[in-house]
Amino acid sequence: MGALEGRVAIITGAGRGLGREHALLFAAEGAKVIVNDLGGSVDGSGDDRSAAEMVVDEIRAFGGEAQSNSDDIASPDGAQNLVNAAVDAFGDLHVLVNNAGILRDRMLVNMSEEDWDSVIHVHLKGHFLPTRYAAGYWREQVKQGRDVSASVINTSSTSGLLGNPGQTNYGAAKAGIAAFTVIAAQELSRYGVRVNAIAPAARTRMTEATPGLGDIVKAPRDPGAFDVWNPANVSPLVAYLATEGCPLTGRVLFVQGGQVRVFQPWTMTTTLEKDDRWTVEELAKELPGLFD
Repeated sequence: MGALEGRVAIITGAGRGLGREHALLFAAEGAKVIVNDLGGSVDGSGDDRSAAEMVVDEIRAFGGEAQSNSDDIASPDGAQNLVNAAVDAFGDLHVLVNNAGILRDRMLVNMSEEDWDSVIHVHLKGHFLPTRYAAGYWREQVKQGRDVSASVINTSSTSGLLGNPGQTNYGAAKAGIAAFTVIAAQELSRYGVRVNAIAPAARTRMTEATPGLGDIVKAPRDPGAFDVWNPANVSPLVAYLATEGCPLTGRVLFVQGGQVRVFQPWTMTTTLEKDDRWTVEELAKELPGLFD
């Protein structure tokens, strides 16, 4: 019996890259999977529904259960339809993996309002709305007296948590997803819902398109060497976070290759204090020493 036997999972952006690897592993571990993807390009343009259907075909080929879905998860109707699709197809919903995203990298002085709005829309609304409607479903289950043990796994990024030039829009969205994760975990625990996030480092269309990363993320020339950038390395952590018995919630975890690290939220460290209001001159003298 697989680690996710009997679990019903929605995975957004599951037609390629990380999402595809998540879907394949979830199904191999026994989950019934809704493979959601619009099939767009890295910048969000275009439409190719066959990407999700091909992943479903792969899953069914090894005996797994899956259905494709092409709803727009950043729209209210699309997000609600996505949750309904899981319940209609498989009778329940236990796991939501928010993975879909786009890139429109520009230096700040060259970034258009559309570049900003599109990335914020897909990432933040694309996490908020599916989580909102999935949480609504689980809350109703609790009201009806059912025991709920559900899991949401969000996708943040080191671009937001550590910073990366050329990605103010993407980084702001990904930092927002980390904050969204921590707060949603606090709010949804009463309904039996755990919420965590990953910040993955892997070879995907998005990392290959990121300036400075294209050459770094290439597969090793030695076929016997461990490929630390293989996106499949990320999926076991996502699958564990989706298991019924996982105790973690409100956590943001970095994962690359065989490494998993815990991110610590913004925290206050060194202190500068006096028993009166500071003057500008005093701060000019004392504040730099706070960073020594």
